[in-house]
Amino acid sequence: MTYELIVIGVGGMGSATIYHAARRGLSVLGLEQFDIPHAQGSSHGVNRIIRLAYYEHPSYVPLLRRAYELWRELENRAGERLLIITGSIDIGSTDSRTIEGSLLSCKQHHLPHELLDAAALRARFPGYQIAAEMVGVYQADGGFLLSEQCMLAHVMAAQALGAEVHARERVLAWHAEEQGVTVTTTRGTYSARKLVITAGAWARTMVPALQRAAVPERQVMIWTQPRKPENFQLGAFPVFNMEAPEGRFYGFPVYGIPGFKLGKYHHRGEAVADPDHLDRECHPEDEAVLREGIRCYFPDADGPTMAMKACMFTNSPDEHFIIDRLPDNPHVAIAAGFSGHGFKFASVIGEIMSEVVVDGASRLDTSLFRLDRPALDNPAPAP
Repeated sequence: MTYELIVIGVGGMGSATIYHAARRGLSVLGLEQFDIPHAQGSSHGVNRIIRLAYYEHPSYVPLLRRAYELWRELENRAGERLLIITGSIDIGSTDSRTIEGSLLSCKQHHLPHELLDAAALRARFPGYQIAAEMVGVYQADGGFLLSEQCMLAHVMAAQALGAEVHARERVLAWHAEEQGVTVTTTRGTYSARKLVITAGAWARTMVPALQRAAVPERQVMIWTQPRKPENFQLGAFPVFNMEAPEGRFYGFPVYGIPGFKLGKYHHRGEAVADPDHLDRECHPEDEAVLREGIRCYFPDADGPTMAMKACMFTNSPDEHFIIDRLPDNPHVAIAAGFSGHGFKFASVIGEIMSEVVVDGASRLDTSLFRLDRPALDNPAPAP
């Protein structure tokens, strides 16, 4: 059978792409080497933050607004809650990139927000014990997505529209041809007019241009039992993104696992040469890195460990996404390099990829994510 579209990788981005392509009436095949969902990539561990005051670049905000709309539509279709609003707080010194960037996005896109000093933040949200010289930008629309449930909802909605999804089927090779593409897997060979690669950390093994531009990195999350649980419950504790002298931390209220969840961006700086050989065990050294952030800024959460999980970032040199068609293979499009902050955009990226496949380009501005941008010309050597 020849499909109109094959999608390699059925994680956050791939599941959304399959759904939006099927929604547009395409015959779609999704190929996933692991289970659906699985715990080998970047999107497991209960939940992922979504925030609207985006310090990384104001250009993300229109995509986020559309992402929120699409997550709500998916909730209605699935008949279950996928997006939980808690408010979000960006924290740092007044001259930090986090605070300056967050305020810039709020100003350019007229986002309602509050700038709170350390004392005001502690009074309002007692779980936060930030340093006196820090401030926080509170934005009421932030929250978190139930990441694994989101992927399942996209897959099931796509299947209901006629999409075909194969799990435990690893892609061995793909080849572009004059009229389309051929994909060979451990189970067979398939043809399609178009191909989208959303393979996360494995994308670099499939696309030479990504070898040094989308590099996997080991990441670890921890859940701890709070000493004062009332300060870390839904309604009392917004999600956060914090730029501190010890590094950049992020975290969530108690949900899904009985603990306060915290991670540190670029955890121990462990770039991964082969994602198949990622160290998935969690070690005392990992816990020490995360406990430092808890003890400094969330001491009331410094109770017993409830869980730890390893996952992966796939980092681009400038930490902006890579969303484009391959210049030498116009039938092939990629979405990669989400650098630890991509899941919140999965719904809209699925829509964008379906527009690229059907219309040749997206209605939304994705120029920040071009494959030919200068930052990707001379990235650091791959591990």
